[in-house]
Amino acid sequence: MVETLTPSSSSSRWTQFHHPRPWITSLFSNPKTLLTVLWIAVIFSVLLWQRDATTGILFFRRDFPVSEMPKLRTEVFNLTDFGGVGDGVTLNTAAFERAVLAISKLGKKGGGQLNVPPGYWLTAPFNLTSHMTLFLAEGAVILGIDDEKYWPLMPPLPSYGYGREHIGPRYGSLIHGQNLRDVVITGHNGTINGQGQAWWKKYKQRLLNNTRGPLVQIMWSSDIVISSITLRDSPFWTLHPYDCKNVTIKNVTILAPIFNAPNTDGIDPDSCEDMLIENCYISVGDDAIAIKSGWDQYGISYGRPSTNIVIRNLVVRSMVSAGISIGSEMSGGVSNVIVENVHVWNSRRAVRIKTAAGRGGYVRHIAYRNLTFVNVRVGIVIKTDYNEHPAGEFNPKALPVLEDISYTSIYGEGVRVPVRIHGNSEIPVKNITIRDMSVGITYKKKHIFQCSHVQGRVIGTVFPAPCKNLDLYDEQGHLVRRSGSQNASDIDYDF
Repeated sequence: MVETLTPSSSSSRWTQFHHPRPWITSLFSNPKTLLTVLWIAVIFSVLLWQRDATTGILFFRRDFPVSEMPKLRTEVFNLTDFGGVGDGVTLNTAAFERAVLAISKLGKKGGGQLNVPPGYWLTAPFNLTSHMTLFLAEGAVILGIDDEKYWPLMPPLPSYGYGREHIGPRYGSLIHGQNLRDVVITGHNGTINGQGQAWWKKYKQRLLNNTRGPLVQIMWSSDIVISSITLRDSPFWTLHPYDCKNVTIKNVTILAPIFNAPNTDGIDPDSCEDMLIENCYISVGDDAIAIKSGWDQYGISYGRPSTNIVIRNLVVRSMVSAGISIGSEMSGGVSNVIVENVHVWNSRRAVRIKTAAGRGGYVRHIAYRNLTFVNVRVGIVIKTDYNEHPAGEFNPKALPVLEDISYTSIYGEGVRVPVRIHGNSEIPVKNITIRDMSVGITYKKKHIFQCSHVQGRVIGTVFPAPCKNLDLYDEQGHLVRRSGSQNASDIDYDF
């Protein structure tokens, strides 16, 4: 007997076998729930991958495990427990050393925290230990003694061959660490002051026989957090992470006089991997940030690149050099760098890549986004003849590779030369992309968008008018004009 379905029974049977599952019905019938699910999917995809729309380059968004809040330690000490005296006169080196020694014995218990209370704590250089938090209270100032006889001499960095300023050893840093793990320097905006004035004066008078030391230098270490402090008046580079992994620097203020404070770079990531720098204010006597990876033949031999670095949400100033630099010591290579949401004001240069024949290495996969230049002499700079070389033999045929560099959403006012990209026949600059740029210039003359030996593209609206070296595309990415003048040169350093 064949079953006959009436309209009502057919509808019942369809409902029985084909009705959507209850959770699906609930999901799609509730707009708020559906919107939440969609947002989770979007955020998850962005965290995994980010595509630079101007170049098509894919940047892998690594998670930065040290970007979490500094961990609490099970044991907490006060510097006064170890004989510290915060009068600005008493030398507290022994007190710091005793405190660090006590914390070094607590690694299996999670380490320890050293509180530096309000006061002026004069000290010679001292070392940190693993699983340590150095906490500077509001009103606490660690003062570096300005007599070089208290500063130990150290071997030259292996990727530099000798001290950056002199052959032979170099002075160590005021706060130093090597082969460490899980180190935090933080506080309620306490200060580490290098009292660099005496060092700068002796450097200018050529009275120093060794390279000056940084303020804070951490080497061959991992899981480092530096946050919520002020660093000022370093004798040399201020904050120098060297061959480190998983480093977070945030909410840090770095200060030095904008003139007559030579080589007081703010932050110098050097052969570092997986690094985040965010929410900082930097005004110094050299580069605010300079990404490095070794110098000429020494850096090539050492072979440690700086890679996977994010720099964001900064206000910077440099009247002597640049706001954000890559190089010039980049012989181990620099790649996968994102610089975004940066305001550069009252500076000589805004963002600069500097290198030369003899450096070797590479600078590639660099993305600049949402930059603002105010009262800057030169905005975007790529320089391939920065000829500072270490003593001894270097190979002039070791040519760096510069490629896959994008600039998106660049704005400003009071800029004399918005762009100066200076490749040459030996070191051409390849695959440059500039998109969405509007920079107000101080002089309406020629030579305001300068190029030499550069290949790449301009997408959409770019002001001032780009150089003839670059291909032109409209906003939809359609080719408008192909350049036939990639090797043309319009560089004018007098302007």
